[in-house]
Amino acid sequence: MAATLRDKQLRSRVKLLGSLLGEVIETQVGTPILEAVEKLRKGYIQLHEAEDANLRAELKAFIEAQTPEDLILIIRAFNLYFSLVNLAEEEHQYHERQSQLKSDGPLWMGSVLNTIGEFKNSGMTAEEVTLLLNKINYIPVFTAHPTESKRRAITDNLRRIFVTLGELNEAEAYKNPYAQDEIIKKLQYQIQVLWKTDEVRRMKPTVEDEVRNGIYFFRQSLFKAVPVVYRYMERALARHYPDDNIATPNFLTFGSWIGGDRDGNPFVTHKTTVNALYMQSRAVIYEYQKRVFELSSQLTQSKFISDINQEVINRATIVDADLLESVFHRRTERFRDEPYRRFLYIIRGRLSHNLEYIEAQLNGTHIKKSRFAYASENDFLEDLQLIDSSLRGHGDHNIANADLKDLIRLVQTFGFYLMRLDIRQESNVHSDAVADLLQHLNIDYFSLSEAERLDLLAKHVASPTIIDTQHLSLKKMTKEVLDVFHVIHNMREEISHKAFNNYVISMTHEASHVMEVLFLAHQVGLAGYNAGKPYCKVRIAPLFETITDLEHIVPVTKALFDNPTYNAMLKASGNQQEIMLGYSDSAKDGGNLSSAWSLYQAQQQIMKLADEHRIECRLFHGRGGTVGRGGGPTHTAILSQPTGTVRGQIKFTEQGEVLSYKYSNAETAMYEISLGVTGLMKASTCLVKPVTPDNEKHLVTMQQLAKDGEFAFRELTDNTPGFFDFFYQATPVNEIGLLNIGSRPSHRKKGNLSKSSIRAIPWVFGWAQARLTFPAWYGTGYAIAKWKAEHGDRTINDMYENWPFFRGLVSNIQMALFKTDLIIGENYSKLGKDPEISQKIYQMIAQEHIRSVDTNLEISGNEYLMADTPTIALSLTRRTPYLEPLNNIQIALLKRYKDENITEEEREVWLTPLLNSINAIAAGMRNTG
Repeated sequence: MAATLRDKQLRSRVKLLGSLLGEVIETQVGTPILEAVEKLRKGYIQLHEAEDANLRAELKAFIEAQTPEDLILIIRAFNLYFSLVNLAEEEHQYHERQSQLKSDGPLWMGSVLNTIGEFKNSGMTAEEVTLLLNKINYIPVFTAHPTESKRRAITDNLRRIFVTLGELNEAEAYKNPYAQDEIIKKLQYQIQVLWKTDEVRRMKPTVEDEVRNGIYFFRQSLFKAVPVVYRYMERALARHYPDDNIATPNFLTFGSWIGGDRDGNPFVTHKTTVNALYMQSRAVIYEYQKRVFELSSQLTQSKFISDINQEVINRATIVDADLLESVFHRRTERFRDEPYRRFLYIIRGRLSHNLEYIEAQLNGTHIKKSRFAYASENDFLEDLQLIDSSLRGHGDHNIANADLKDLIRLVQTFGFYLMRLDIRQESNVHSDAVADLLQHLNIDYFSLSEAERLDLLAKHVASPTIIDTQHLSLKKMTKEVLDVFHVIHNMREEISHKAFNNYVISMTHEASHVMEVLFLAHQVGLAGYNAGKPYCKVRIAPLFETITDLEHIVPVTKALFDNPTYNAMLKASGNQQEIMLGYSDSAKDGGNLSSAWSLYQAQQQIMKLADEHRIECRLFHGRGGTVGRGGGPTHTAILSQPTGTVRGQIKFTEQGEVLSYKYSNAETAMYEISLGVTGLMKASTCLVKPVTPDNEKHLVTMQQLAKDGEFAFRELTDNTPGFFDFFYQATPVNEIGLLNIGSRPSHRKKGNLSKSSIRAIPWVFGWAQARLTFPAWYGTGYAIAKWKAEHGDRTINDMYENWPFFRGLVSNIQMALFKTDLIIGENYSKLGKDPEISQKIYQMIAQEHIRSVDTNLEISGNEYLMADTPTIALSLTRRTPYLEPLNNIQIALLKRYKDENITEEEREVWLTPLLNSINAIAAGMRNTG
């Protein structure tokens, strides 16, 4: 009953927004466009309820009769509808959570309060909770992968509507009809602005644009959300462990690839990396400066009334005259009797000197950093903690626990760097650079065996000898690679020692690929020996992406751990080896079942190997937004990790559209971060409790399922003649590249349209647009049906009931199966040039979809797909009738755009509505790549 009422409230809100959008359309572009939208909307809803060949033909003819200009408006109407529905759902869910909090009843699964309560009820002691908390480090890494199709202007406008919906809830709660009318008028003009805001970028974003987009989410939500998450934890601990005074350590770290990921992106150079770091530093210091100023108007305690710490008084009074002049100008005695206020003004002044220097660097004006600027975030933090200690010393604990504590939390989380930047480059680039350098020592690097390469590189790292490159004729890329290492060396001193996280090597096939990076780091003084003692200021993370690479993860890593020089460098850098696992390429390579199982095994094997060598290992999960690229709800994804492999730390990529869904609004960001942290805590209980090993029968069964699933997937993608021609003909994958949503090319090698060259993002994005989401599920039905025919149901049913990994896998596959639409997919398939090949490929996908749905429902016991997640199912169902018109519009546009008989001028006319349709379908499906 309660669920029905809640859905009724949401439907009412969606109806209101839809009506307001309709009014805006009618007033801004006229009744005919609104009528066209309504004809398509109602017509496809009717078709969704009952097939009617005549109606379908009529709607098809209606679409084909529209002008490009009218199609742009029709598509925009549907696109904005999806955005408003998404927003209504997000605000409704937030409102629901707030209601739960106010009622002091049971909270949602994964809430911090519930999680700590579960620990208490399970008998976990305060000491065990403390140990667990002190090990926790939750590390989302923002990336600039080209899957976010929303412009920032759109996101800003949607944020305003989100806030206004909250105001409407409040007015309704107080039954204030006048306020409700005013707020609805406000919503209408906000939607009108949204209608007149271009949803498609006219220019391709630069790397600097992508850096700004990443920083945007911190300004928009995370600076507000992060301190609140810590408060959630403090309140939960105080509620469930009231007598134990458990301290809440820092457990959040944010990372970034934006401006550091140069793998296949020629636009990311060492200069863009420098700019990214300065831009991040500027953003976070501006936030500190603003908060320090706000504190200065709050902490006005008089030294004659409060027993203020003498050190605070000294730092507020015994100050360099020039610094006082720069802060107070001619009023250098200002606030002498209010030491906190005066000290905070001085702190703000010092931050201004930091900003002045950063702005100069970004503007290309190289000035010397002022002696008054903070040398590091530690010095700034020390000043804040001195004020905190003094406040507590004279009984103002509650004041110290307010805004000052939030600021301290921000500094502990973001330092002067905001996000810790990972550098990423492909292995062959390093190999080429090393070979180029060594040839000047008359060494033919590529003629050496793997063992010889490892030995040679290790000897160089262990020696004091550095190749003098100043007068050498080096290749352009070799110089660029070395420049990147110089940037790492210099910017660690310039910004913060924490400015960088790891150097990620994509396409790691051999141990020498890791040692090459250590060798290059040694060349610029980042690693080596000093007075006989090893030092290493760079951490290296090999990335294992393909199925074959995942199978080789143990021998490659073992060769590194067994190498005395590498081992010494690893210990010198903290004795932590990060291993990155690529979900996207392994799924593209061998299908979702094989990818998931290869990743599961690889994680357990690598943790066992690290334990044997007494090395701490942190896994870095390269997850995409979609199931086909390792996506899915974060909380359950962490809980379904291999038994015993999550040990307090987890690092994962937050890609593309996931950023705007999770972090556009502070209210949602608090929720999402909390879910991630609690998932990490639950998955890490192996640190304080014994681990139950996996069921051997489950492992054997999963091994066979993965093998059979990969066989079926490769039969389709690798062994079906004409498959890739069909992909490029029947989906808008080529046109996605024209959308201006990312700076990186869609293929690894220009002109190479093969499976190995296309990146996983456009691969998944293209199929999703055509509603054939098979990369996330193909082979599942074949593998499970084959197992059941040979062995029966018992083992697989037991796996679903008792193995979180398998249950999570099945749940995610259900969502992907749900998003497939075979009727729409068949219409896309008719765009293929060879009807026989197109029909064959489509039939293979359709038959496997039917089989996968059947086997999935049998395992889960669901009557229909996603019956066990009704809220998500309802959300997707609500969109389906509105997606159908868009897909049919896109099919008509693709047919015209890909027509080889029209002129380039005619083709160009249809490009804008086609790009808009891609954008709109992505919004409707709530995922891209």
